[in-house]
Amino acid sequence: MIVLHHLDNSRSQRVLWLLEELALPYELRLYKRDPQTMLAPPALRQVHPLGKSPVISDGEVTVAESGAIVEYLLDSHGNGRLRPPPGTPERRRFTYWLHFAEGSAMPPLLLKLVFDRIRGAKMPFFAKPIAKGIADKVTASFIAPNLEAQLRFMESELATRPWFAGDEFSAADVQMSFALEAAAARGGLDARYPQLQGWLQRIHARPAYQRALDKGGPFRLLG
Repeated sequence: MIVLHHLDNSRSQRVLWLLEELALPYELRLYKRDPQTMLAPPALRQVHPLGKSPVISDGEVTVAESGAIVEYLLDSHGNGRLRPPPGTPERRRFTYWLHFAEGSAMPPLLLKLVFDRIRGAKMPFFAKPIAKGIADKVTASFIAPNLEAQLRFMESELATRPWFAGDEFSAADVQMSFALEAAAARGGLDARYPQLQGWLQRIHARPAYQRALDKGGPFRLLG
C-alpha cells in the first residue's frame, strides 16, 4: 500500500492529485505545520531524515522529492498512463517540464517569497529602510525580470498546445501546478498571460484535482 505523508499547504498536494489521477489505492497521513514557524512537524523526520514533504512509502521503499515521486509512481504503478511514449517529441517535452518545474520555475518564486518576508520582518527601526532598500533592489534587478521572462516563455509554449507535453494531459502538468499556482498567488501571473490562466482553469476543473483538495484539506500557498 502506498502511503503519502501529506503536509498541509505544500508540494505534497500535487502528489495527492497524481495518486487520484492514477486511481491508485493509498493511505493518506496528514501532518500540520507549526502555526508559529510554519515548519513541518518533527514527526516527518521519522519518515525521512530531512523531515520535509512530500514523501511516499511503498512497502520497503521510501521516496522523497516531487519529481522523483512522480517518476517512481509512473514507473511502478502507471502502466503507461500520464506519460507520452519514449522517443516522441511529447516525451522530450514531458521530461523537460518535469524538471523545469523545480529547476527553473521555483527558484525565483522562492526568492520573491524570501525578500517579500524581509520587507515585513520585525527589526530595529533604523534597519528597516536598509532591508527594504536591499529587497527592492534585488526584486527589481533580478527576481522580477526572471519571473516575467519565465512567464512569457511558458505562455508562448501553451499557445500551440493545451498541455505542457502536448495535446494530452500528463504528469508534467501535475508537476508544473505548484509553480504556476504560486506564480498566480504572488509571482505576477495575471490577465497578461491568458494561456497560463486557461491552463490553471483546466487543471482546477479536473475531477481528480477536486478530489485531492477534498481529501487533503484546504490548500493555501504560503505568502
